[in-house]
Amino acid sequence: MADISAPSPANNTLAANGALDQEDELCLQAQELMLAYNKSLVLRAAIQLGLIDALCAAPAAVTADEIARQIKAVDRADTAASVERILGYLACVNVVRCSAETTGPNGEVLRRYMPAPVCRWLTKNDGKGSLGTFAVFLGDPDHILPWHHIADAVVAGGPSSFERIQGTPFFDYLGKKNQRLGMLFDDAMADHSVILVTKMLERYRGFDDVRRLVDVGGGTGNTLRMITSRYKHITGVNYDLPQVLSQAPSIPCVEHVAGNMYESVPSGDAVLLQWMLLMQTDEQCITILKNCHKALPDGGKVIIIDGIRPEIPDPSSPAARDAFSLDMCMFVLFKGKERTEREFTKLARESGFTGAVRTTYIFLNFYAIEFTK
Repeated sequence: MADISAPSPANNTLAANGALDQEDELCLQAQELMLAYNKSLVLRAAIQLGLIDALCAAPAAVTADEIARQIKAVDRADTAASVERILGYLACVNVVRCSAETTGPNGEVLRRYMPAPVCRWLTKNDGKGSLGTFAVFLGDPDHILPWHHIADAVVAGGPSSFERIQGTPFFDYLGKKNQRLGMLFDDAMADHSVILVTKMLERYRGFDDVRRLVDVGGGTGNTLRMITSRYKHITGVNYDLPQVLSQAPSIPCVEHVAGNMYESVPSGDAVLLQWMLLMQTDEQCITILKNCHKALPDGGKVIIIDGIRPEIPDPSSPAARDAFSLDMCMFVLFKGKERTEREFTKLARESGFTGAVRTTYIFLNFYAIEFTK
């Protein structure tokens, strides 16, 4: 009589194959993580070559050879073959779309490409804001170098990886040692800001009762220009370092004021901190926020435009992945960080803000976070 409790050879084979399939899947996952740099660097090359803009401008799907004709190259055939490989890779990561047909007697495959929806945020976009310039900045060798030294910074402690490798803090380096990278960063931030401020003006109503708005670290004043164009009753104060304001144009209803946010902040009934606190340590944040508190009347508010990091990492959430990715960027460049709602509330209380802490979702995983005096 057969022992029915014993596994059959076929079941053993299925179990073994299942274990091998899982092992293969996990090993492929490890390899995908290992090769993740491909996405950002190949995307950077595609933007630099004008491939994304060309696809977005084309009236219909085009071949790699048709796209390559727009590139000034030594060997057009070689360039076309290279463009084919770049577009094929981008099709596999859903940046472009690919259709194919068999042609010729030997079964040659002709592929045509068109932009996927995500390209809307990577092209020049007629001044409507783009992430394309940021993609080029992030892949720049001078920006990438400190990422090779994360482990060293963890062991040694102290300054950020960027400051350890470049010998000076991030903004000092861009302003004094590498103006090429500084200009690229400024352009990237300007394009990003157009996206974010446009959505902020659509979705956030916190400027309705503001009369005098101080934008701390406002650069050349583009954010205040957009806000005061929409809210005619607001007078803006664009507050930044003297060398930054030397490049700022005259803007109606906006006054440019030079100074240092670690020392003081001009008075107003609201202070805007856009893309600021995430670049700071907690101690630096408290210094800046205390200066904001002094500059505000009772009932005045600080408006922080920043991301909010979830308390618990969730690999199934694109928003969580984005928040933790940006957190690593801040760690490498500044020793700053993305913060949770609890951490923001703690900063508010330690800086003297006793009113409610309110959050409004804007766009691109950024929020308007209000501290009220």
